[in-house]
Amino acid sequence: MASSKSSRRAPSTEAPSPDTLRVILGDQLTHTISSLSDVDAGRDLVLMAEVDDEATYVRHHPRKIALVFSAMRHFARELEERGLRMRYTRIDDPRNSHSIDGEVERALGENAVQRIVVTHPGEYRVLRYIEQWASRFGVSVDIREDERFLVSIAAFGKWSSGRKTLRMETFYRQSRRDTGVLMDGDSPAGGQWNYDKSNRRRLPADVEPPPIPVFEPDDVTRTVLTLVAARYAGHFGELEPFDLAVTRRDALAALDDFVAHRLASFGHYQDAMKTGQSALFHSVLGFYLNIGLLVPREVIDAVESAYRSDRVPINAAEGFVRQVLGWREYVRGVYWTAMPRYRDLNALNAKRRLPSLYWGAETRMNCLAQCVSQTRRSAYAHHIQRLMVLGNFALLCGIDPAEVNEWYLVVYADAFEWVELPNVTGMILFADGGYLASKPYAAGGAYINRMSDYCGDCHYRVGHKTGEFACPFNYLYWAFLDGHREALSDNPRLAMPYRTLDRMDSTRRDAIRQDARLFLARLDDGECV
Repeated sequence: MASSKSSRRAPSTEAPSPDTLRVILGDQLTHTISSLSDVDAGRDLVLMAEVDDEATYVRHHPRKIALVFSAMRHFARELEERGLRMRYTRIDDPRNSHSIDGEVERALGENAVQRIVVTHPGEYRVLRYIEQWASRFGVSVDIREDERFLVSIAAFGKWSSGRKTLRMETFYRQSRRDTGVLMDGDSPAGGQWNYDKSNRRRLPADVEPPPIPVFEPDDVTRTVLTLVAARYAGHFGELEPFDLAVTRRDALAALDDFVAHRLASFGHYQDAMKTGQSALFHSVLGFYLNIGLLVPREVIDAVESAYRSDRVPINAAEGFVRQVLGWREYVRGVYWTAMPRYRDLNALNAKRRLPSLYWGAETRMNCLAQCVSQTRRSAYAHHIQRLMVLGNFALLCGIDPAEVNEWYLVVYADAFEWVELPNVTGMILFADGGYLASKPYAAGGAYINRMSDYCGDCHYRVGHKTGEFACPFNYLYWAFLDGHREALSDNPRLAMPYRTLDRMDSTRRDAIRQDARLFLARLDDGECV
């Protein structure tokens, strides 16, 4: 008989098989994410994966792909430094299944996991396949609320229930009351809820915005850039120079820089546009908020603190808070309340194909050329460029909402469907018939001229209303109202423009219709317009 000493096995040095698989998606790079709130470093396995399914379900701008992949790699390293067990699949791993589903299945096949924990995803299509994991893989799945948002999906659903139309301003005021943000007791700070009328100044020629902070790529990011350049070479957009923050530390530095150097003037000039200036006084923090390197409450608190300490005026603080606590939370609520039907809405029956100028084809319209070239370079444009130039043109030309939505999702590094779709379908294209916005945000050339310096170098003349050299926005605007009279003329916010249209003599109305027809025909034929 062998002795007990000789028959005893040596203690295993391997970690015990994990009980729980915690899945972190590419836009959930937050250490306090709910899926990690009770993580057990000894018993849990954290899964992250770079997959082609997410990089190519639309052909994302390469800067966006590089931002997400590099930020994921840095975040995974931080989790390892916390002592967590990581299963990280890189894009060039030959075993990569190139789908989140596939990587979860591989992990389950190699580990005796009984439970999956994941934070509620940002996109409907991702939620649909997560909801199938329990039946598909035979494990329990705990889908947790994304607590980074200040208003839960359930709370928004309760607020919106029974309303035929939703209005951001109503939601925003209630959110201010609920959170106490920019409130003095029961009253709004400064005495007004909204300082939008103080946010519309044109940028003076002698005002030079401070530079946006740039971040030098480290070795991790350089490796990612090489992979992205090789793997996604055919995607629209320029990858380098790449200067975005990919860590929480650098994202916090970007927040500090905004509050210190640009926030004070943000209120006055948030609607302004200038040639060669991509950001002006905007924060450019959407990149970091939307992947989780920053969270909304800390950004809001930093801005409110600057106001409370008299470093910035109320119109700057309120204007920024309205974008984050108001608009950002609002569109997320609309998205989850209205999906999946919202994706297919087309209230104005827009059918035109997206023109090639959106992909960089030559155009004589300087405002469009400026915004598209900026987008190609940086995967960024601020909200007025997106809404009142690129979006306004798509609205007036009747471009198919599906094609416009895909374009916005492709080209902007801060675009995820929950924020992109309501902004495009509801705010830009009025394709939801007024569920989100109270009117179409249509405008002629005068608005663009008032808020930018684009018109001075344009082939067209913004002061000409019709004719060969007239700014196309001018006649397209009136033709749009004329063509959608049945759907829009009862809208009280359009009463004045319709009265103006009705006062025009028949000769001018005929010229508007003719100019619009000729322009759109040339656009459809692929001519340079």
